[in-house]
Amino acid sequence: MKKPLIGVTPLLDRGRDSYWMLPGYFLALEEAGAVPVMLPLTDDTEALTRLSGTLDGFLIAGGQDVSPSVYGEETRPVCKEVCPERDAMETALLRLLWEADKPVFGICRGLQILNAHLGGTLFQDLDAEHPSDVNHRMAAPYDRAEHPVALIKDAPLSPLLGSETIGVNSCHHQSIRTLAPCLRPMAVAPDGLVEAVYAPGKRFVWAVQWHPEFFFRRDENSRRLFSAFVSAARAEICGDS
Repeated sequence: MKKPLIGVTPLLDRGRDSYWMLPGYFLALEEAGAVPVMLPLTDDTEALTRLSGTLDGFLIAGGQDVSPSVYGEETRPVCKEVCPERDAMETALLRLLWEADKPVFGICRGLQILNAHLGGTLFQDLDAEHPSDVNHRMAAPYDRAEHPVALIKDAPLSPLLGSETIGVNSCHHQSIRTLAPCLRPMAVAPDGLVEAVYAPGKRFVWAVQWHPEFFFRRDENSRRLFSAFVSAARAEICGDS
């Protein structure tokens, strides 16, 4: 059986004037049976349309803050570095992928841009706007659980992992404030933050706030997440719904 081709959105380092990639994204996808490919940083419609039609699935990676302009708000001082190039690319790409019903997996920023693009909003900074006792910004290394999340019983993540609660790593200062109307929660932190979402009726549109790309070597739940995504992308090759 052919290995599915997975497009991964690029990371941008302005200080080094470079596009780059964390190896965990690629290694986890490869272990799950996929061939990962780093995408160009572009919002060119023709280029993104060809990529959407050629690749079998898309991973929207972590990175800089999502600009509040994406969800119709003014930028407050607590917002950190944004990346207009990625905002433009990912909103254009997500529009195409949504229409084509392509498998999509968002991680950290990937969850946030998905929610913002589909009509939700974000906390621009949790310490300022949603203070709690839950540590959402752990210190490195990130290959360990920092806090639990409760899995929603009727959502697809709970039966996949066979549990009601799992431990997750956590490194973010923004999060979902209001959930996009077409998304549903799959996991919730003890302070009420939605930490995983899916789109009912779509082949596979899932996103998580934590970082399975840092945790998959030690954590079976992280490996199952990548395997579920890759299985959906493999079904795309076979034309299965």
